[in-house]
Amino acid sequence: MFRRHIKVLAGTGVASLAVALAACSSSTSSAPPAAAASQVKPTGTLVVFAATSLTDAFNKIGDQFEAANPGVTVKFNYNGSSSLATQITQGAPADIFASASPTNMTTVTEASLESSTPKTFAANQGEIMVEAGNPSHVKSVSDLANASLKVVTCAPSVPCGALATQIFKNAAVTVKPVSQEQNVGGVVTKVSLGEADAGIVYVTDVKANGSKTAGVPIPADQNATTTYPIAEIKGAPNATAAAAFISYVLGPDGQQVMKSFGFLPPTS
Repeated sequence: MFRRHIKVLAGTGVASLAVALAACSSSTSSAPPAAAASQVKPTGTLVVFAATSLTDAFNKIGDQFEAANPGVTVKFNYNGSSSLATQITQGAPADIFASASPTNMTTVTEASLESSTPKTFAANQGEIMVEAGNPSHVKSVSDLANASLKVVTCAPSVPCGALATQIFKNAAVTVKPVSQEQNVGGVVTKVSLGEADAGIVYVTDVKANGSKTAGVPIPADQNATTTYPIAEIKGAPNATAAAAFISYVLGPDGQQVMKSFGFLPPTS
């Protein structure tokens, strides 16, 4: 869902960049074009399509980015990465795509819809989410194979679903989910409401949900890791702000926010 209602001010950032570059070409200044371009300030509305698991971290990064760049408004569209990739390939207007998996980013790059090389900015691992107090006494991945437990996962096409599939494979267990959600938020909701006994989510989701649920860590030899790439979309309505936002996410301020929400650094 959107953090705020999207009103795309198409071309605002592109127009600003065009004016600045035109000024550089006609100026007698000895400053190189790259240096002048770097001084262009982002303005207007920036539309970011981002994986559901990034919601809390990106909301904070968005607030900080807006504070650092007066005149910019960041709008987020959060959903499963596979759904977002489909929206982009079908022509949905977006400036940036931040995926929870390189696989879904590949869907966009293979369609030649990205204008910048995807850069990895974070990583995440799986964890078992259970009801508060763990009334079903889930202690391990193997416990999820118990037919009496209601287990939910994401659909296999969604990054958190692919993660769950790999975890079950690593643990050599067969788990039959009672439902497969289209994003990790669906798994979190069902466990939080007591509609499921357990689910496979990300470590960051357990942390973000606080006391509403509990987490059961997965041993390293059974766990799986996913990496998060980010890229500017080809023909981005606000290319200037898109480039600035990606730099912010990859920079020290953005990386500190990602760390504070439990994400691993991109080199892990």
